[in-house]
Parts: sequence; structure tokens; C-alpha cells
Amino acid sequence: MNAASLPEVVSQAPADQAAAARVDREQAALLGLAVGDALGMPTQYLPRATVNHLYGGLRWFEPGPEVNEISRGLPAGHVTDDTDQALIVARALVDGHVAPGRLARDLLAWETHMEAVGPLDLLWPSTRRAPTALASGEDPADTGRWGDTNGAATRVAPVGVLVPPQPSARLVDRVTEVSALTHNTGVAIASASAVAAAVSTGIEGGTSDDALDTAVLAARQGARRGAVGALNGLAAFPAAAVELVTTVNDLDVAPLVTRLLELRAAG
Repeated sequence: MNAASLPEVVSQAPADQAAAARVDREQAALLGLAVGDALGMPTQYLPRATVNHLYGGLRWFEPGPEVNEISRGLPAGHVTDDTDQALIVARALVDGHVAPGRLARDLLAWETHMEAVGPLDLLWPSTRRAPTALASGEDPADTGRWGDTNGAATRVAPVGVLVPPQPSARLVDRVTEVSALTHNTGVAIASASAVAAAVSTGIEGGTSDDALDTAVLAARQGARRGAVGALNGLAAFPAAAVELVTTVNDLDVAPLVTRLLELRAAG
């Protein structure tokens, strides 16, 4: 091959390089969500003792075990409703604001499809109740008033991809928009705001310390949103958890998880 036949190498301008790097981080955020979800699929909702008995430490993708009625029979590497719901939110965000009616229709359509396919990993109570209530005429401001579980946080990563971390109030507004239908409580919006803020800070190129600081701020703001605000202890939990995690040097995560659960119970 002579030099004349070699492809021309075109160097990117700094602005183009920065844009390409940002796209890489955006894609990595969503891919990381799916990978982490698939890693945890076999163990979802199983007691820690059962997980330790089955796997010791989960190091790679595993199929859904027989003892798990939710993920039983799913192949290794299969994602759960967490990733699927995040993609539903992502598509709605790309089209504009997330209208409650559209989100409700898309969630129910997804569940109908999953029921036909066969897995038992369907919508959980807070998420399932809201679209049905909306279809029955309930006010969208009320459908999620009892949603205090983690469904909002598990599907919120696309908000962090699309919305800058500052001003944080705007980020929390968008988190509330995609959460309120099913999880319109302070504790749910606080946790979702923390996740979205951490993702958004990473997309902007921030450090892990930056992400933790931004997440705590967003959680405090999110705790004041919703039909039911978070209790003071719950609102303070993210900051206390970050302080605990950042002061632990031991790589053995089991004692850390136990301490976090104790901290959560005390809050």
C-alpha cells in the first residue's frame, strides 16, 4: 500500500473533541445503567443472606436463579424494568416535556408487552397504580402521592444526561416532572434528584467529589417537593451517607452496606 492510498487523517478541532467526549460520557451513563442493572438482575429483591449463599460475591452476569420468582429463567445479562423505564423516560424527554398521560400510556404498554413475553419483572405497586388512577380520572398531582419507593430514582438517569447540574432548581424541576405521576413524595423525589444530579455532573466532566456534592444539594431540594415532603431525617440521609462512604477505606462493602442500612433506619 502506498502513501497515496492511505485514508486522510483529519484532526478534530478542540470544540469537536469536547463535543465527542461529552457524547461518550452520555452514552456511558446509559450503558452503565444497563450493565449495572443486568449485573443485579439475579439478586433483585432477594435477602442478603440468600445472595451470599448463592454467589458469595457477585462478580459477573448470572442467569436468574430458581429461587427468585421475579427473575427466574431470565438469561445472564438481561436487564430489568429499571433500564426499560429509563428508556421510556429518555424517549419522552427527547420529544419534549414528559406529559403524565404519555408516561402513563407508555408504562402500561410496556407492561402489556412484558406480560405477553413472560417475565414476572413487571411494574411495581407505586408505578402500576398511578397510570390506572390517571386513566380513571384522578388528578395527576395526586396519582403519585403514595409513591415512596425507589422507582423514580431507577429511571431518572436520562434527566441527568439531558439537563445540566446548574441551576440545580431547574434540574430538580425536571426530575419532579418525570417522577410525580408515580412518586410524588419528597423522599422519592429527593433520591431521584440525587441520582440525576450525580449523572449530570459526570456528563459535564465533574469529579466524583463534585458529583457527590451536587447530589446532596439536589436531594435537599428534592425533599421539599411532592405532595408529601420528606421527614427531616430522610432529607438529611444523603449527606450522612456520603460522609460515611467517603470516610471508609476498607474495600469490604458488606460492613458498609450494614452501616448504611442502620443509618437509614435511624433517620
